Amino acid sequence: MNVKIQFIFLMALCCPFTAFALDEDTALKVTPLLKTTTSWDGKPIVYPKGQSEVTALIVEIAPEGETGWHEHPVPALGYIMEGELELKLATGEVKILHSGDVLPESVGVLHNGRNIGEEPVKILVFYMGEVGTKLSVAHPEFTPQPSPDSKK
Repeated sequence: MNVKIQFIFLMALCCPFTAFALDEDTALKVTPLLKTTTSWDGKPIVYPKGQSEVTALIVEIAPEGETGWHEHPVPALGYIMEGELELKLATGEVKILHSGDVLPESVGVLHNGRNIGEEPVKILVFYMGEVGTKLSVAHPEFTPQPSPDSKK
């Protein structure tokens, strides 16, 4: 994704979806990707108190690579730029994401992302936190329970 498209994506995220008072004849096209009050697992999105800080990252996961078990203490929004990602919660719930999918990240929920494709996964992630707050907290000590299907 080139810089121009990334800028347009960022601007679209910053503009309220109700602000469509732009002339239809302009060279600007706005494509809504997501509008939600909850993360993908249904929990309400709550912004932190204190001095706000927005961080934008491109996260790349190699084929067969994983993020490792972790949680986010702040709200985040991910856009799958390339690849296929399996997102698994500690409870066993799984969500498969593909290029073009948008994901409001879960907050305070243990999860792991795994590249299930043959190409790298590239995710454009925006974190909405508080100055000095970690974006992600690793939990390498966590070992998920085997699923009933894996005991066969």
